[in-house]
Amino acid sequence: MDTVHARFKEKIGEVLLPGDVFSFRLPEDGEGDANIKTEKIICGPGLRRNGEEVQVCKSGILRHKQPNLYWIDSQQRRYVPAKGESVIGIVIAKSGDIFKVDVGGSEQASLSYLAFEGEEVQVCKSGILRHKQPNLYWIDSQQRRYVPAKGESVIGIVIAKSGDIFKVDVGGSEQASLSYLAFEGATKRNRPNVQVGDLVYSQFTIANKDMEPELVCIDSCGRANGMGVFGAEGLLFKVSLGLVRRLLAPQSEIVKDLEKIFPFELVVGMNGRVWVKAKTVQQTLIVANLLETCENMTSQQRQTLFRRVAEGSL
Repeated sequence: MDTVHARFKEKIGEVLLPGDVFSFRLPEDGEGDANIKTEKIICGPGLRRNGEEVQVCKSGILRHKQPNLYWIDSQQRRYVPAKGESVIGIVIAKSGDIFKVDVGGSEQASLSYLAFEGEEVQVCKSGILRHKQPNLYWIDSQQRRYVPAKGESVIGIVIAKSGDIFKVDVGGSEQASLSYLAFEGATKRNRPNVQVGDLVYSQFTIANKDMEPELVCIDSCGRANGMGVFGAEGLLFKVSLGLVRRLLAPQSEIVKDLEKIFPFELVVGMNGRVWVKAKTVQQTLIVANLLETCENMTSQQRQTLFRRVAEGSL
């Protein structure tokens, strides 16, 4: 009996074009190809299975590997990552526990320093070992120096204006640049009101060791989405990057416990800066001190302290 693979065999080694379709639909009248046996095939890069059809997505040579793997070997210049493929990458930056690797695709890949195989796993810096299901482990360190990373949101301080660019201090080894057009609704005529000394909550679009970091105050849709100039009042202070991750965690226990004491506004940047504002200056200072105190406390110690503050015994 014929198989679906026979449909491909005569095309193996030949050039296929996008739009070519191989159909494995059995005829309803029982004639012609009624003896075709439907078998499972694995479509590799360049092929897409759509029901009883296999569509060619890009031009190239049809290749085959036993028993049932088919793919298109194209001469494309740009690499498209695929799961399970081995590549040669160039490490171009390091962000915390993650290496940024250039693999020749449209974006950088991430590589954890714990993702190396071998009989031993070496710890590279001091900190607390954390675990996330199913098999992710990392070191939660208390590093003080922030290393910018693309996509991270930070609290910056505008320290200078150079032409159409604002220079922003983000706590890293160098200043970041922020264009006046990187605000929602900004145009050449309608410029944002940004002054030296203002706080800006922004996001990195470029962050690697070979280029000056660049910030924006809009998302991919051009909306501010909570970013921009803020902090006319309130208090700005620094905490460790480890505490920042705890504060930014979904359903953070620290934030939930604090909200039971005082209502307050909170802005947390991945660069270790925290801005807080409560109803009064006294409450603002209390919240800031409690956040800094949480650094080395256990959950039970923190709840005991917060309860004493809420009761007014401190």
